[in-house]
Amino acid sequence: MWRGVGFIRQVKLMVVRFIRLRGLPVEIAKGMALGIFIGMTPTFGFQMVIALFFAYLLRENRLAAILGVWVTNPVTAPFIYAAEYEVGRLVLGLEHVGLPTEFTWQAYTHLGWGILLPMWVGGIIAGVVCGFLAYVLTLWLIPVIKTWKIRRWPRRHWHKKFKDRS
Repeated sequence: MWRGVGFIRQVKLMVVRFIRLRGLPVEIAKGMALGIFIGMTPTFGFQMVIALFFAYLLRENRLAAILGVWVTNPVTAPFIYAAEYEVGRLVLGLEHVGLPTEFTWQAYTHLGWGILLPMWVGGIIAGVVCGFLAYVLTLWLIPVIKTWKIRRWPRRHWHKKFKDRS
């Protein structure tokens, strides 16, 4: 019935992967917190590699770290990065950065630092807060989720389909 709806199927597959993670709840929660922390940093495009590297280095659950990184995806990233920029700008006490009026290297360097520095500061703050919340929430949810039974997608009976065509 839901076979044609790809988004619902993808959400279900992510839940199934999360349920099937091996390891103690503490290990999975640490991996998830690490992944969400890295997902909150402005390293879009390299987050999975960074999460895998640090999960391997810190001996945390690598799959949970990679799943946690997906907190920033093409749909949520603009909102998360905009919020991080605002938080970082407020913490640093900076003004909004406007577009440069002249086309010089110095103007664009100033523009880059005016955007990247607040994003990094806001990203680290958001990463610590969201990582801690993810750790607590994952630690609490793992025993509950492990008891769930998720049904398989309904299978079509191909032999009946071919009989009907005859």
